[in-house]
Amino acid sequence: MKFLDRAKIFLKAGNGGNGCLSFRREKYIEYGGPDGGDGGNGGNIYFEGGNHLNTLIDYRYAQHFKAERGENGGSSNCYGANGKDLILKVPVGTEILDESGEMVLADIVEEGQRVLIAKGGIGGRGNTKFKSSTNQAPRRADKGTEGEELWIWLQLKLIADVGLVGLPNAGKSTFLSVTTRAKPKIADYPFTTLIPQLGVVYSRTGEFVLADIPGLIDGAHEGRGLGDRFLAHVERCSSLIHLVDITQENPMQAYETVRYELEMHGGNLADKPELIVLNKTDALTPEEAKKIQKKFEKKYKQRVFLISALTNDDRIAEVLNTAAETKKSSQAEETSEETITEEDSQSF
Repeated sequence: MKFLDRAKIFLKAGNGGNGCLSFRREKYIEYGGPDGGDGGNGGNIYFEGGNHLNTLIDYRYAQHFKAERGENGGSSNCYGANGKDLILKVPVGTEILDESGEMVLADIVEEGQRVLIAKGGIGGRGNTKFKSSTNQAPRRADKGTEGEELWIWLQLKLIADVGLVGLPNAGKSTFLSVTTRAKPKIADYPFTTLIPQLGVVYSRTGEFVLADIPGLIDGAHEGRGLGDRFLAHVERCSSLIHLVDITQENPMQAYETVRYELEMHGGNLADKPELIVLNKTDALTPEEAKKIQKKFEKKYKQRVFLISALTNDDRIAEVLNTAAETKKSSQAEETSEETITEEDSQSF
């Protein structure tokens, strides 16, 4: 299945049906009075989240969606039927944005979550509704109102606990393949991974969903390389594993290149808890790897891990255990912040 994480579509909710202008006509009843019924309401357009979906590819080939209009009212006080609602299924993690792509109209984060995006028109009133003591034979019936219509953007942001970031060829796909059951494409050239990949990690301290984000390069936030389109997938992650190829001429520069792209993208990416992991240590002597590790720890004031994803060494388990613990602490902080916010709102 092809992966598509952004699509622009047009929505048109159903128009309301027209009210009916009619008078009762029966033998021996000279003045039957008005009997025009109301028109039905137009169908609404809803979006609903589904865990069985992982791409927006369906919206590449069908870009116009229209809900059913309400039926017109009829004589004998017959009301028109309401138009059927249109329910569009999207993957969990989909944001619905306005036409400019800047305002978030809705965020689908749960299975079965349903949101109303385009409201159907209201059915017009039949002439029965206009009868009064001073107007026994009204010749007025309303037309139904127009249903809402708008262009929107659908943007999928994968829901993962931990994001795996790094330059192309840092070994992210290999790391994902040895730590989960995911089967990403692996080869010795840049941009092997062209779409985000997900896998579930089971560690001693817990389990989490790991997302392999396609490699970033200098200028990615401006659209270079694969551009910044995949950085959005990192926004939902609670923490990051930053993989660095230790065999590069300047590993620190490689690390800082990705950090800069995260900062320029915004969305608090640069503020997320991060594990720095130096990969491909099998290509160096233990002494050389330790020397680079100490330089990283001295400059960035945090613990730095050494691993070899290719040989799947035992040190990978330590990274995964730490990532699971970081996920738990991040979730606990978020829960605490939400509780404080709720208490503050209740105090007012």
